[in-house]
Amino acid sequence: MKWYTRRRRFVPGMVLLALITAAIFTGTAQAQSAARADTWTFSITPYLWMPNIDGTLNYSAYSGGGSPSVEVDNNPLESLEAALLISGEARRDRWSVFTDFIYLNFSNDSSSVKSINFGGSAVSSSANLATQSSLRGLVWTLGAGYAVLPGRPVALDAFGGLRYAGLEASTDWQLALDVTGPGGGQTFPSTGSISERMDLWNGIIGVRGLFWLGDSKWSIPYYLDVGTGSGWTWQGMLGIAYSFDWIDVKLVYRHLYFDQGSDNLIQDMRFSGPALGVTFRF
Repeated sequence: MKWYTRRRRFVPGMVLLALITAAIFTGTAQAQSAARADTWTFSITPYLWMPNIDGTLNYSAYSGGGSPSVEVDNNPLESLEAALLISGEARRDRWSVFTDFIYLNFSNDSSSVKSINFGGSAVSSSANLATQSSLRGLVWTLGAGYAVLPGRPVALDAFGGLRYAGLEASTDWQLALDVTGPGGGQTFPSTGSISERMDLWNGIIGVRGLFWLGDSKWSIPYYLDVGTGSGWTWQGMLGIAYSFDWIDVKLVYRHLYFDQGSDNLIQDMRFSGPALGVTFRF
């Protein structure tokens, strides 16, 4: 299982490295002939994202004894309480600075207590009656990039930056019976609640851009980053876009992943779903 996990983490990084390497060699030939703009251009993109959340939360020890491990799998149409999502970019010549801000608040997500950790000894729990979790927080990404390929048919920026995530999770559980530790001295109650917060900081590198569909106004936007710091994170996006005179309309599928390992609150968490946005350029 360990080798599979490492391989799963290694693949996005290798794909990213290959894209950057290919872009640098291809872009060198075009760099001398690319037109240069001496003015700043800006864009702002409000968007709607309805991600499904799937992952595992490992809480600290409960006051009655034992640390619950909780699996979360939500339906965003039923559990989304509030959302604020917006991104922006400033660009001059080949250089750019961009940011992305996400605030999401989900409540009453379907969950299950899969095990209780009693000081290193985990006891499985399959007697869930009614367990629900809430998850809220913000994810902020900031990056600076350089246009290796500045135009058609492929626009590609290589970038570096950081990602912050401040996440707060809470779980209310109801089990069929109490769970007793292997030594008999600790008991995890059949009902209760627990909450915990964690701040994650990760440095990231990545690529982003457009594949233009011939000479038309249609394009395929793409994005990929990988990062580490407070664990491991990566994000990918792919979709379709249409450009008007001063706005772009985009429909994409987006996946955001965090992994802190089994000893932290966010053991692993995936945010996946379609996103619809409108970019205003000025």
